Amino acid sequence: MKPAPVNPAAASDTASRLAQALGLHQEGKLAEAAAGYSEVLASNPAQADALHLLGVIELQTNKPVQAMDWINRAIASDGRHPVFHNNLGIALESMNRLEDAAASYGQALTLNAAFAEAHYNRGNVLDKLIQPLAALASLDVAIQCRPVYVEAHFARGSVLRKLGQGEAAVESYGRALAIKPDYAEAYFNRAIALRSLNRTQDAVDDYRRAIQFRPDFPTAYNNCGNALKKLAQFPAALEAFDQAIRLDPSFADAYNNRGNVLRALKNIPAAIESFRKVIGLDPAYPEAYNNLGNALMEQRKVQQAIDNYDQAIALKADYAKPYSNRGNALRDIGRLDAAMARYEQALALKPDYADAQWNHSLCLLLAGDFVQGWKKYEWRWQNAVLQRAARGFTQPLWLGEQPLAGKTILLHAEQGLGDTLQFCRYVPLVRDLGARVILEVQAPLQHLLAGLDGAASVVVKGRPLPAFDLHCPLLSLPLAFGTVPDDVPAGMPYLAASPAKKEQWQRRLGSPVGMRVGLVWSGNADHTNDRNRSISLAELVGHVPAGVEYISLQKEVRVEDSATLAANPQIRCFDQEIEDFTDTAALCELVDVVISVDTSVAHLAGALGRPVWIALPFNPDWRWMLERDDSPWYPSARLYRQQTAGDWHGVARRIAADLAARLR
Repeated sequence: MKPAPVNPAAASDTASRLAQALGLHQEGKLAEAAAGYSEVLASNPAQADALHLLGVIELQTNKPVQAMDWINRAIASDGRHPVFHNNLGIALESMNRLEDAAASYGQALTLNAAFAEAHYNRGNVLDKLIQPLAALASLDVAIQCRPVYVEAHFARGSVLRKLGQGEAAVESYGRALAIKPDYAEAYFNRAIALRSLNRTQDAVDDYRRAIQFRPDFPTAYNNCGNALKKLAQFPAALEAFDQAIRLDPSFADAYNNRGNVLRALKNIPAAIESFRKVIGLDPAYPEAYNNLGNALMEQRKVQQAIDNYDQAIALKADYAKPYSNRGNALRDIGRLDAAMARYEQALALKPDYADAQWNHSLCLLLAGDFVQGWKKYEWRWQNAVLQRAARGFTQPLWLGEQPLAGKTILLHAEQGLGDTLQFCRYVPLVRDLGARVILEVQAPLQHLLAGLDGAASVVVKGRPLPAFDLHCPLLSLPLAFGTVPDDVPAGMPYLAASPAKKEQWQRRLGSPVGMRVGLVWSGNADHTNDRNRSISLAELVGHVPAGVEYISLQKEVRVEDSATLAANPQIRCFDQEIEDFTDTAALCELVDVVISVDTSVAHLAGALGRPVWIALPFNPDWRWMLERDDSPWYPSARLYRQQTAGDWHGVARRIAADLAARLR
């Protein structure tokens, strides 16, 4: 807000001195101008212009109380000048006397209805009074009075953004920028509006323009980093946060955001350091404690993580995230009842908290409560990661309610390859309800599932789809069919290897000289739970007995496992020859037993009805439940669970002992 001096009315004996003082004022020589105005008042104490202009100087030097006193005296002497009332409003607004300020701006407009600055100032103060519609009306009139009023276009955009009218806000900021193309704050605020519209790349472009015109803008770097993180451009996001911190080393939010992107880059030690820096800058920052807890969970420091979640809750008792995250930590150490209590606390605070609902569902399923678990599992579509897999079909979602006779239904893969292998078992059940079933699967599974009983056609995800009436994601089928642990559809086998592939691999392997065992020790390195479920080959091979022909069923061999393979010629590896799951299926049928961690091959072997021994972490995936060595999903499976977190040696020893017994 800029107070507006006026040219004083001529007064015969004071006009010259007043004009001279005003000239000094306009040159920015405030002390000399104040002396000149005081000289005028010495000869004429009621001279309204001099009184007002002394008030303006007090406003310009951040002394609103003194400004109010001078301007009130000017109004008492001559209240006909709208600019006096406008500048009194500015003084009152600076003192946070917002309603009085609005009244003063209103009085200015009574005297001059076309006073653009008063409309603008009144709009701003009404916005502060949380009267957005009235504020918008005032700003609109300011723009009518002065179409190139850049600040009014900017303020209008901000009010529209608060009203949730993102498109209109973007347009208003655009008008401000058309008038003033180097307006950094307008680019910055337009970027915020664009983010609200999920136009994230456009927001990044605007943040960068704001930075171009104002390089010392740490908040723009920080916000740009957040937008880049949303786009999964993690290195660029990290660079933006680092620049924000270089400009403002005390910028706690930037350190916190930096920690989150370092977690995404799997640089957990650096993430922990960044979160601890936040806490050093601001010990009362609950989000930093919560995020530090998440990073510590990545290092399996569960108790330290719980302590940090507790600190976040102590600082902010209505903060739902640490309750849910504490539930995850408790679930990971096997305390399911306590975990579910924490999820329920999170949901009491925020019933629509999708991650807590979904985490609760995973805990319920792990505990064997399929009835409640499947219902809550539908919250997965609100999860930030899984939302990206949501399809948005216009055809209705089928969850078991509508009759299917004569209908065509699309059953579509949604998560991992193992999930597709596990839940494609429902295809014949859907067909038996009278539907024509189109099954959409990931490309590596197309040939294997092409002959699946019940599927009229199998299409690759991402390719054009035939017409269909209804759709259902594969992992919603247990809900649609009311599946419980004692009633899992488990007609085995429901998959089979291609005879031609089997014959091809039989020739490649040659005649067996003894027991053949298939080995899978690691899954997809990018899987969110890979650190928990995969084993190094060295940990496994040191325990398994000799006298066995081992067949690696790994499609991908990690660098760290290559040396172990080279040193163990009894393990035959065909990673370069396995093209898709038809090859893996053939190999599974040509070995006596498959030993696998929790990955897609375990599901494949189970679906083929082959003996499969599955090595599970202490905190297993929900589908394996707890405290059992069998699985209702796969009757041919035997489960080997860690007895303590991280103890793969104990698992390997028990597998080796059973393998030796089978060998004997």
